[in-house]
Amino acid sequence: MYQCPKEGEIELQDGQLAPELAVKACPSCGGAWIPPENYADWQSSQIDPDEPIRVAVLPLSLSTPFQPAALDNRAALCPDCRSYLVRGRITLQQGSFYVERCPNCNGIWCDAGEWEMLHQLQLQTHIEYIFSADWQAQVRELEHTQRERQATVDKLGADIAQRVFELADILEQHPNGDFGVAYLMRRVDQ
Repeated sequence: MYQCPKEGEIELQDGQLAPELAVKACPSCGGAWIPPENYADWQSSQIDPDEPIRVAVLPLSLSTPFQPAALDNRAALCPDCRSYLVRGRITLQQGSFYVERCPNCNGIWCDAGEWEMLHQLQLQTHIEYIFSADWQAQVRELEHTQRERQATVDKLGADIAQRVFELADILEQHPNGDFGVAYLMRRVDQ
């Protein structure tokens, strides 16, 4: 008998997130426990082993009506082995949400709506990537870039900031773009 990781007293019931992906679903919070063997079997039927893993880091500009579940920040225990679940953060324009995984058995917990979001973002077949140091570093870099862009808008206004962003993109792609940057720096310093 599996118990909900977020609402411990609720018993999980048989369910399905995708064709051929059986899960244990919580009738109360709407979350789903994906047993590791079920995910591994489903994943192997979804991906070509000869294709390299291509998981794009999500742009923070992605606009979606998705809102994290109310219990997203609650600590959770693996319904199988009772280990604490570790969290992998996914940052969207309107905030972050966390997918949880058991470090012991590799089972996965998705709060209500998270599987659909993973599918929309094409991350559902490589959930393990979300828990890698590479993913977390890319998330931090995206957050830094977003804060930097917002600071530019706050200081210069939306119209001028947009022009700066467009010019930065042009100069970044140009083989002599560094000359243009140096010119601008000299002009601004005068």
